[in-house]
Amino acid sequence: MARSLENLQKQYNSAAAGPMGGGPGPGRGPGRGPGSGRGPMAATNSFQGKPADARGTIARIFSYVAKYWKRLILVLLCMLLSTSGSLAGGYLLRPIVNHIADAATPATERVAYLGGMLAVLVGVYLIGIGGTYLQSRLMIGVSRTAIQNIRDDLFTRLERLPLKFHDNQTTGELMSRFTNDVDNIGLMLDQSLMSMLSGIINLIGTLTMMLITNVWLTLITLVFIPLFICSSRFIIGKSRKHYAAQQAALGAANGYIEESVAGQKVIKVFNHEADCIEEFGLLNGDLRAKQMKAMFFGGIMGPIMGNMSQVSYALTAGIGGALCALGRFDVGGLAIFVNYSRQFARPINEISQQVATLFSALAGAERVFAVMDKDPEAPDPEDVQRPGKLQGHVVLDDVSFGYVPGRTVLKHISLYARPGQKIAFVGSTGAGKTTITNLLNRFYDIDSGKITIDGIDIRKLPRDFLRQNIAMVLQDTHLFTGTIMENIRYGRLDATDAEVIAAAKMASADSFIRRLSDGYNTVIEGDGANLSQGQRQLLNIARAAISHAPILVLDEATSSVDTRTERHIERGMDRLMQDRTTFVIAHRLSTVRNANAIMVLENGEIIERGSHDDLLAMKGRYYELYTGKSELT
Repeated sequence: MARSLENLQKQYNSAAAGPMGGGPGPGRGPGRGPGSGRGPMAATNSFQGKPADARGTIARIFSYVAKYWKRLILVLLCMLLSTSGSLAGGYLLRPIVNHIADAATPATERVAYLGGMLAVLVGVYLIGIGGTYLQSRLMIGVSRTAIQNIRDDLFTRLERLPLKFHDNQTTGELMSRFTNDVDNIGLMLDQSLMSMLSGIINLIGTLTMMLITNVWLTLITLVFIPLFICSSRFIIGKSRKHYAAQQAALGAANGYIEESVAGQKVIKVFNHEADCIEEFGLLNGDLRAKQMKAMFFGGIMGPIMGNMSQVSYALTAGIGGALCALGRFDVGGLAIFVNYSRQFARPINEISQQVATLFSALAGAERVFAVMDKDPEAPDPEDVQRPGKLQGHVVLDDVSFGYVPGRTVLKHISLYARPGQKIAFVGSTGAGKTTITNLLNRFYDIDSGKITIDGIDIRKLPRDFLRQNIAMVLQDTHLFTGTIMENIRYGRLDATDAEVIAAAKMASADSFIRRLSDGYNTVIEGDGANLSQGQRQLLNIARAAISHAPILVLDEATSSVDTRTERHIERGMDRLMQDRTTFVIAHRLSTVRNANAIMVLENGEIIERGSHDDLLAMKGRYYELYTGKSELT
């Protein structure tokens, strides 16, 4: 049965908008990292209403532009030059019209005067065109550089956010912020900013020229300004709300599309094509409805302002014509004032027409800055220790932890492991096996107790140094676009080709790699779509093998391969685990028989521990699991 629109919006759009949380989720999501699916999706969406801080958002956007203030000054000077050319050209029409209208002046003299003034007009307008060209070139450079910096800052923050943030996101929703939202900011800087600055300068310049030409007609024109302002405020209020809702709906649709494309095999296996089409139809229909409202209120601003300006223009022309008939105003003055009157309304119309872009950009900017404002991983303390090399003596001393306050996942876990030892974790799903490895890497920090490596509290080890000394092989493989050689070398970037090949041999991957058309230079595409699941896992194991990390974590590393391949991997693993401290999470109990110690977890507690033979002799939970009298769930 297809989910409701409300549930879809909560699941695909609220996670990044809501508060960053963490907690045991339903399972692993596709394309996620370690610990994926272990944090709850937030149930609120802060982007459905109007921007929380429109002024602050605008100020923050322009902080990216303000650093190029020298170029902005040049842009402003070019705008002044362009506006001056336009206003001066308009004012030159007054003497031209008056001179031509003067019947006392000979026709040849009027024609000659007209030719000379036209040459002057051409020169003035060319100056204005030059100013417009330069301002556009300069402003495009500023805006594109600002957008580059925004994308850099957003990507940098994403890389520095803790794993619990990424556990709660959909890839499509985050991608929407990099593409749609950032592009809307760029459109605002490219178009709206230019139009608004130019409009304000034109407005001031035109009003000045109108006052110089005729004060009384200017006052008539100014009567319409309150009507312009009231109409604008009403429409802007509506636009702001609907553009924020539009961006949120777009993020939800993108998130659903990304997940559906990535999970096509699962969708087809369970015959959910019809449900997916129905659910996407709900999201797409919701997006359409919100886009229609946003575009309607964004689009009616121009026509409303245009019609009001036409009324102002007609009234001004009528009264000005009466003044000319009474001899209190010259025809040339009326001609240029009517032109200025129309020109006075033009910048107001231009500014109003940018409302759609402006509020779309504001809504997108708030979504972008919401990610930037998430707290990164806590910095390393000042008294960090960076020993030359770790040996791999790992101790967990009375460790307790919960993803959400008040909900303890691990309870008083204590164990130790020495270099060369293999420690296995078995137990039901959700018992806390993977959580222990997440704590060891400091993807999450413990609530109480202590974890030490070589006697050093891991909270006093720099995170980068700690993770360099822990190699992980996860159940969910992830390969990057590039050659097989490059993907294996990802485990240690300074590894030579010979070391890469040696690591592949250790992981039993060399034989299948050499059978490929380009061997180690075969390009991997689509997260390894041109390889089998087992082959992808072998490359993942080779990536861990090439690192010199003294601690190795295997999280269901062989669950995706067949029994024959598993035997090859186990032989490679035996070589890989020599002199390394190894932690193994496995559902196949046959893979942990040779472990030095097996920890049986239930409900976050170690209920049994010992070797394979010891645990069988106890005839407890492990015995039931191994003999098939009970099942892992």
